[in-house]
Amino acid sequence: MYTQSEWEDEMSLRILGFVRNELYLELRFMDMALSGLKWKCDESIDTMAVDGDFLFYSPGQLIRVFKNNSKFLNRLYLHGILHCIYSHLWLCGNRNRVLWDIACDIIVEYTIDSMDKEGLKRPLSWLRKQVYDKIESASAAKVYNELKKLDRQDIEKLRAEFYTDSHKYWPKEEKQSKSQSNSQDKWDKISRQSSIAIDSRGDDTKEGMQIFNEQVRADRSRRSYREFLRKFAVLREELHCDDDEFDLNYYTYGLKIYGNMPLIEPLETREVMKIQEFVVVIDTSYSTSGELVKNFLKETYTILSENNSFFQNCHMRILQCDNDVRSDIDITDSEKLSNVLENFNIIGGGSTDFRPAFRYVNKLIEDKVLKNMKGLIYFTDGKGVYPYKRPDYKTVFVFADDYDNTAVPPWAMRLRIENV
Repeated sequence: MYTQSEWEDEMSLRILGFVRNELYLELRFMDMALSGLKWKCDESIDTMAVDGDFLFYSPGQLIRVFKNNSKFLNRLYLHGILHCIYSHLWLCGNRNRVLWDIACDIIVEYTIDSMDKEGLKRPLSWLRKQVYDKIESASAAKVYNELKKLDRQDIEKLRAEFYTDSHKYWPKEEKQSKSQSNSQDKWDKISRQSSIAIDSRGDDTKEGMQIFNEQVRADRSRRSYREFLRKFAVLREELHCDDDEFDLNYYTYGLKIYGNMPLIEPLETREVMKIQEFVVVIDTSYSTSGELVKNFLKETYTILSENNSFFQNCHMRILQCDNDVRSDIDITDSEKLSNVLENFNIIGGGSTDFRPAFRYVNKLIEDKVLKNMKGLIYFTDGKGVYPYKRPDYKTVFVFADDYDNTAVPPWAMRLRIENV
């Protein structure tokens, strides 16, 4: 004989299996994604929730909804999966959490409503139609920027319209633990596999699939930028007790037997991967001024400040340059960087010439101001005069939109970020 609780648990697992199979029949390119989450009971929620490793559900709510509207469960399950594929859980950064949650829900629902799959269909409200007409291939980051312009009443309407799942298990900030980072890496691989599967099938060219691929590419551009910065990390020894190499038992045993003489002294150094010296140059010509620049700097700050990225004597310089260097800010710690971002003002607005910034940086190296220069990141629209000669340090031009690839010198790395 089953108890009520045991019966609900058994039925919940059957329902989840049924829903997953239904989605697989509709969306075969998502086979890996649909198996990417383990199921975990959580009676404190009245919907579903994901954290990158688990899909949380409430048995009573699951059974009740299945009886009344099983198609909604298809959408609900897929909704959480798409949050993971798009990396929404890990990309909030310094953004307003409420607005970010709404922006992510809008993008996911927009994707599902555009897929035109029988098991996912639902009537579109007038508000949804209005929102979808304005999106046009936007990312969650771009929707977020639009939400910031709205008043509280309009935001609340959108929150109520697009609320689907709980985000209670999303990481509260991008300073992730190792397990959270591993989870994000897992979903990055799954998103790539899913995108490749769509392209290889050839028959899923409908609008919903195109939107899905656009969102995956937008996430990948941000991930690419994150991985690029990590390439500047240099293995270096920093003064610190290495807990992994230190046996506390032997150490305290020696103190106990011999008074003030431990048997094994702690290793006082450890090797760490951290960013040392590099320069960020902001093209302040008219087309790249304003909110776009600030978002790029905030994104850069978020990446650099995660996982304790700074050495005690780290140097980072932020240059503003149009056809000449207009500003040079020397950053020595994360606190100063945070203050700079909070009070950042754009200086410039003329035509773009990349050469003055490189001449300026080369002079800093020549004068020993920069002693361990690892690379330069130039944020620009790409419309300007490039240096002919390759510098002695790695250089990447970061573009926020389409650019003329033939104009960029062959020695420079290039990266387009679609969702700053």
